[in-house]
Amino acid sequence: MERDSGERLSELRVDGGATANDFLMQFQADVLGRPIVRPADIETTALGAAYLAGLAVGFFKSPAELETFWQKERVFEPQMSEDRREELFSGWRAALAKARS
Repeated sequence: MERDSGERLSELRVDGGATANDFLMQFQADVLGRPIVRPADIETTALGAAYLAGLAVGFFKSPAELETFWQKERVFEPQMSEDRREELFSGWRAALAKARS
């Protein structure tokens, strides 16, 4: 995402059923080297569709109004050393290369 956007991400907000897994969220924070922020409502993808519909019909006045509904439940901070992070990330890239060939 950073490469595509040209912006450095300060955190990654997540949602969906897999985000209930604390181990997975911590591992992602460690491997990415960025905080992972889990919302109080982990099914925000479906909620987002409902919010967009509400905006379209005028139920909500602006996207800023919707921001007040989002609340974080937990932040997973990176705890892994940079050397270990690079080692794991290199292994992941190698696995991807094998899967693609």
